[in-house]
Amino acid sequence: MDGFKGKIASSLQFRLSSWLALVIICVAVAAGIFSFAAALTEANELQDDQLRQVAALLNDHRLSADPPMVSRHAADSDPEFRVIVQALPPAGASPAAPVAGMLRLPANLSDGIQTVVVHDVSWRLLVRSLDAGGRVAVGQQTAVRDEIARDSAVRTLMPFLILIPILLVLVGYLIRQIFKPLRRLASEIDHRSEQDVREVRDTGLPTEIKPFVVAINRLLSRVAQSVAAQRRFVADAAHELRSPLTALSLQAESLAGAAMSEEAKVRLKKLGAGLQRTRLLLDQLLAMARAQQPAAPAATVIAVQDAFRRVLEDLLPLAEARHIDVGVVGENGATLTIADVDLKTLLKNLVENAIRHSPPGGRVDLSVETTPGHVIVRVDDTGPGIAAHEREKVFSPFYRVLGNDELGSGLGLSIVKAIADRVGASIDLGASAPSQTAPGLRVTVTFPVSAT
Repeated sequence: MDGFKGKIASSLQFRLSSWLALVIICVAVAAGIFSFAAALTEANELQDDQLRQVAALLNDHRLSADPPMVSRHAADSDPEFRVIVQALPPAGASPAAPVAGMLRLPANLSDGIQTVVVHDVSWRLLVRSLDAGGRVAVGQQTAVRDEIARDSAVRTLMPFLILIPILLVLVGYLIRQIFKPLRRLASEIDHRSEQDVREVRDTGLPTEIKPFVVAINRLLSRVAQSVAAQRRFVADAAHELRSPLTALSLQAESLAGAAMSEEAKVRLKKLGAGLQRTRLLLDQLLAMARAQQPAAPAATVIAVQDAFRRVLEDLLPLAEARHIDVGVVGENGATLTIADVDLKTLLKNLVENAIRHSPPGGRVDLSVETTPGHVIVRVDDTGPGIAAHEREKVFSPFYRVLGNDELGSGLGLSIVKAIADRVGASIDLGASAPSQTAPGLRVTVTFPVSAT
């Protein structure tokens, strides 16, 4: 939870959304308070104007101010529309006897709008002297007026209550859309292989992010130069070591024909095995340097069956020396659009590994299958197989399964993985075919249509 909270707290998108939401809510609250107060005041003023209009109507039509004629209201009318019109006695006169339905208003009320409490009920009254003589009071209950004013003010807040949540959702959506190019850029970089050091495209990115992308591209350029220098060094060193190593191998072969003791012959044999292992290592280092080149060689259309045949011709002596039955299963005529050296190197390393790790008398089968959108190449052997927890590790350079004493450098599957990544293929290690009597290993390389 702490990690999630820390990620949220450090998120620029979250902070921007939070601050914008806070500003919108604060502005909305302030605007709502102002609108409510303004609407409340305007509603009260409007009702005061209604009282003035009623009084003006009485004056213009010269209605009599006699109490029996002017004091009127319908008992069953809506209180919100009820207006009391009542004649007042002249100033200084004694109050008249109360009449049913009339308010007991003091005679000394001054002209104008005022609030009066009568029998514990608050009234808003307009007192006016009529041109025809007499005075009149026009009024409403304050509670009714306040209720009308509040209802009117609340209705002015409804757009805020509806639109503010919608605005917050729209702001969040727009911010996510604005940050979408950054997420797309991060996803593009994250899905790159470690060998891909091409420049990052800045198309469609915000201007503020482009300097950051330029800095990343400069860093990638320096990394590419450093990696290229290391690869050149490995390739040059391996190439330079081949000549003296070949000379040592020739001298060891010449020495084998000389008379020597049995102990010397045993030691010479170990020396020859060491030289052979070293030569294999140098060849694999050169192959690894070529496989890790970012630019693939020119691709051509190659029949997979032809590639199988050429690889088997090269490895047939090794298979015969180890008494391994090597063959191609099926006659599928699949083709791949790939560099010839890449396909041959990939298949040769897979088949050579299968031969070296199969026991004498074992079997290695090559097959190819076509499916919609893919070409699948499989190499099955009858060796001990690879444990599930080690199947990812074997692609690391120089990694060797414990208990394996076969001659090798630990680079074969690393070379295969480098080539597969470059051409967009995937590799899967699993148990061999059910028809095999030994546990075995099945290596499946799936080439997509884009590579075929």
